Amino acid sequence: MDTGRFIEVVACSSLEFACEFRGRTPGLQRTVGKRDMVSGRTGGRGGVGTVTLVLGLALALLPGLAGRVRAAERPITVFAAASLTDAMGRVARLWVAQGHPMPALSFASSAVLAQQAAQGAPADLFVSADEKWMDWLAARGLVRPGTRGDLLGNTLVLVEKRGQPSVTIGPQLDLAGLLGPGGRLAVGDPRSVPAGIYAEAALRKLGLWASVADRLAPAENVRAALLLVERGEVRAGIVYGSDVRAAPGLSVAGTFPEGSHPPILYPAAALTAAPEATAFLRFLHAAPATAAFRDAGFQTRP
Repeated sequence: MDTGRFIEVVACSSLEFACEFRGRTPGLQRTVGKRDMVSGRTGGRGGVGTVTLVLGLALALLPGLAGRVRAAERPITVFAAASLTDAMGRVARLWVAQGHPMPALSFASSAVLAQQAAQGAPADLFVSADEKWMDWLAARGLVRPGTRGDLLGNTLVLVEKRGQPSVTIGPQLDLAGLLGPGGRLAVGDPRSVPAGIYAEAALRKLGLWASVADRLAPAENVRAALLLVERGEVRAGIVYGSDVRAAPGLSVAGTFPEGSHPPILYPAAALTAAPEATAFLRFLHAAPATAAFRDAGFQTRP
């Protein structure tokens, strides 16, 4: 044996203990996690024969172990719109219950996530709150062909503190009057946040934009807009219907007519060729996931 050679083997995820073997000049040193694999002793040094036996076993097991360790150490990363925070977390736990590694979930505005992915942030899957930012990524060649599809739908609502009277949202609504003197309206930033873009489209369609355009409280994502209403920093906000499920102190004052804004769609697509990404994407359309999404207030797509 070449005693000048350094040997290191780390294995044992499928064994009852962890072990590490190192060989250095002038001899071979062994460090064992919980107990000696052959003698049953904890710690200590053993002969070369003992180490050779255990090293052979570890090497024999290593190919299979390595695959399982890599799967555990490198779960897929999912970029998802902020409005999916609660629902996607629930779906991810259902995925884990089926024996898969927990995905790493990252939530933010679809605009922010798309730009991060384009700049090289590691993401295996992207679920956007609108078609625009998925189109934007696809135009840059970052969406895996054949994986894109509409996953969910949603509604656009006016939200207030619980206990406020409901309203009918239409051209006749006195939205400025509802906000009161100096009151502001929380929305996702209409320059980039999908919820804010839908809100502006609806307000313009109904002829309400001019009365509130200078009274907006733009937020970095729809959940941030919701939080402004929860904290009482603004009188009302425009968010998705599903968001209100996450805010027990708030209620829907009114729902915007479907024809007042573009359809609210959540496209999902793989950004890498990772097999787990494709599998998780399929799972998002399966019965357990769609039931969880519906319970969270989303509309599922056929």
